[in-house]
Amino acid sequence: MNRLSIALIAYVILGALSWSTISDQRIRMVTLAILAMFALKTVMRRKDAMHPDDSGEGQQ
Repeated sequence: MNRLSIALIAYVILGALSWSTISDQRIRMVTLAILAMFALKTVMRRKDAMHPDDSGEGQQ
């Protein structure tokens, strides 16, 4: 199992825990939105690390 899968599973677990423990609907949605942004940033950073764009680096 790779690190990206583990990170995404951790975000899902955190989302499920926050859904079950936070009773206020507004705070629950904000919490889930923040977790979703972190998950999206994790996926986008993974793509950036796997396929770096060499435009601008080393070229003069």
